[in-house]
Amino acid sequence: MFSAPKPFIGQIGLIQRNALRSWQALGDEVEVLVFGDEPGIRRAADSIGAAHIPQVERSQVGTPLLDSIFGQAERRARHDILCYVNADVLLFPDLLAAVQRVSEHFSRYCLVGQRWDIDIKHELSSSELSEPDATTRLRAQSSLHRPMGSDYFVFPRGLFEQMPAFALGRAGWDNWMLYACRRRGAALVDATRAVTAIHQQHDYGHLPGGRPHYRHPESLANISLAGGVETVFRLRDATWRLTQDGIEPIRPWQRGWRRSLEAALIVRLGAGLPARFVRLLFHPVEAARYFWSRGGGGSEAVSPTPGDGTSDEQAARSHMVESETPNRSNPHEV
Repeated sequence: MFSAPKPFIGQIGLIQRNALRSWQALGDEVEVLVFGDEPGIRRAADSIGAAHIPQVERSQVGTPLLDSIFGQAERRARHDILCYVNADVLLFPDLLAAVQRVSEHFSRYCLVGQRWDIDIKHELSSSELSEPDATTRLRAQSSLHRPMGSDYFVFPRGLFEQMPAFALGRAGWDNWMLYACRRRGAALVDATRAVTAIHQQHDYGHLPGGRPHYRHPESLANISLAGGVETVFRLRDATWRLTQDGIEPIRPWQRGWRRSLEAALIVRLGAGLPARFVRLLFHPVEAARYFWSRGGGGSEAVSPTPGDGTSDEQAARSHMVESETPNRSNPHEV
């Protein structure tokens, strides 16, 4: 397991210490790698016996870059199955059981799932996290987040060996992971019904202006690096589902014929001009905005390139802002 925490300061520090303890409670067979040189990281890593890797490449504004983190994890991990997880997420033994089941079924896969949101204001002890009923008890206090982002990714070594230099903590890169998994011919497995990933709620005080990451320029840069808004895949684009009863394929009609066809064409074509036209074909309102912003015709109107103009930014913003809609899911319904 590997992650790149924020500074261990205040409430976010408490939340991250809780997460690290939950990973430690998974057992000695789980190796934990902690990346970054932010205040408090080395001490937190030492407290659970995790390996600390301080050297991480950064963007021009100092944001850690994911290709550096993933690349080092690939080289340094002692296991062939890796799990990237956000540093505010609690994980439990049901993750290990899910990984074992999926690994027996597929050689190439990416395991993802929805998270459960909870407000935690106190430190959780290792014994509290390792109690037999810890998962059930904490989930009963949580609400299921909408399927609009992923907080953990389990995959075999080599699947994401090459990835763009995404900015960590900004939108878009997690969507690309789902797209890239399918593009590379691996099984994209939704494990929401089998894995309890509990996200500890926090504000955005660690970001400039305290704004959610959906509205930051680096999020738009991530979308451009990914190849455009057509690479914004979500959990609905998973090809398999893991439940307590086993692994089952997700049929096209279960996610909707329209989206299934659009996603299949984009996966086959890859990011670029043809996939952009596929997206415009399936999203006529967005297409109208696109051509209107280019004067309604002419050579510019028929040459859409990812990240090249106002309409592309509008589409990216609409995708990101959509994720900010308050969660209205039934807290006990998967």
